[in-house]
Order: sequence, then C-alpha cells, then structure tokens
Amino acid sequence: MLSDRLRAMTGGHWIALFAVILASWGALYLMAVPADLRVMGRLYGADFWESLCVVTPDAAGFARVAGMWALMAAGMMAPTALPSFATYDDLRRTGTPVNFAALVGGYLVIWLGFAALAAATQIGLYSVGLVGVLGQSQSVVLSAGLLAGAGLYQFSPLKDACLSKCRAPLTFFMAHWDEGPWRMGLRLGAVCLGCCWALMLLALVGGVMNLAFMALAMALMVVEKLPGPGRYLTRPLGAALLGGAVWMAATAMMI
Repeated sequence: MLSDRLRAMTGGHWIALFAVILASWGALYLMAVPADLRVMGRLYGADFWESLCVVTPDAAGFARVAGMWALMAAGMMAPTALPSFATYDDLRRTGTPVNFAALVGGYLVIWLGFAALAAATQIGLYSVGLVGVLGQSQSVVLSAGLLAGAGLYQFSPLKDACLSKCRAPLTFFMAHWDEGPWRMGLRLGAVCLGCCWALMLLALVGGVMNLAFMALAMALMVVEKLPGPGRYLTRPLGAALLGGAVWMAATAMMI
C-alpha cells in the first residue's frame, strides 16, 4: 500500500536522498532569473547581465554552467527513479544485503556526465549565437529541431527498451544483481538517460533556468516511468512535441 511505502521512506538514507533533491531545487530557485529581469535583459542586452554578475555560458564559465545542469539532473531525475530506489530498498527487508548509497551514487554519476556534455553543448551553441545568455534558444530552426527530435525519439525502439526496464525495476535488479550496487546504479542511470535525455535537452528551448519548464518536465518523466499511466503518455507526448515543432516552423514562415 502507498501508506506503507511512505512510512518505509523514513530511514536516514531516504532523508539524505530527499535532502539532496530539495537542496537542488532550492539552489535552482535561488539561481532562477525573475521574469521582469528577463524582460530588462532583452531590452538592454549582454551588458545588463554583466552588471548583475549573472553567469554567462562562455568557456570560463563552463564549471558553473555544468553545475546548473548538475542541479537540474539531481532535482529532476532523482525523483523519477524513486520507484526503482524503493524496489531496491525493499530487498533489504528480505535479508538481502544492499548498499543504497552506492546504487544512488552510481545513478547520479551518469547524470553528472550528462550535465557536463549538456553544458558543453550549451556553451557551443552560445558561441555561435544559437542560444542566449539564459540558455534559451535564439533560433527557430534549433527550437523546432529539438522539439522534433524529442518527439521522434518518443516512438523509437531504444526509448521503449529503456522505459521497459524503468517500469519493471525488480526484474532489472534480478537480471543484474551479480554486478553489485555501484555497477547496477551506473546501469540504472544509463537506462534512465536513455529514457529522458531528449526531454532534458528541451531546456534549451524554454531556457535552462526556467523553473516552470523543469517542474513540468519532471512531472511528465515521473509519470512516463510508471508501469500503468506511463504507457498512455509516451506516444501522445511524442505527437504533441512533433505538433509543436510543426507549429513553430509554420509560424516562423508566416512572419
């Protein structure tokens, strides 16, 4: 039952995990740029951001940009893996020795690697003028391409294969138990990355520090990984993303 599961998530290891998630969201909230400042930034240009000491995605700021992506990964992706973490923790009740920290650590290492690659991508796109100072796309072609790519990926066999493992965590752990918690955490992170990388990159469409986008994307990814309702979300979401790409391209052509 759900109430039993919630009561079980009160150990020190769960409190530490929830603290990491909440701290990540708290840091993202503090780093987010209010809407009125975004408007002023569009009016006054790059000098406005420099006057406020806002991090700009240049080569010198790579570590800070990667840090923002790392916070996004921890805050958004760890909640999507809670059913898998809970399944692994349940094995402890059977007398099976488990190492919760090693599993979660391996999982997060994969997403930290993604954060580094995403930061490098953002900096590269910024250097050629395709992404703005706040990490938002400045190009209709780029935005439509990211939406279309994410939409098409929703229908791909790789997406289905990764989702099938995320939706059956007990089967996943039994299949890879001999690898140990650290390697299982790495594998679980890789499977999760296979599910969600394209959706995460849509942050470049809405803006990397857009809290509304992050909350919506996290909610969609949480539901998509559930074995019941998730099956009714994947393809409709793909169709919606493809429709958004077509609409964006058509609107640009009419201007």
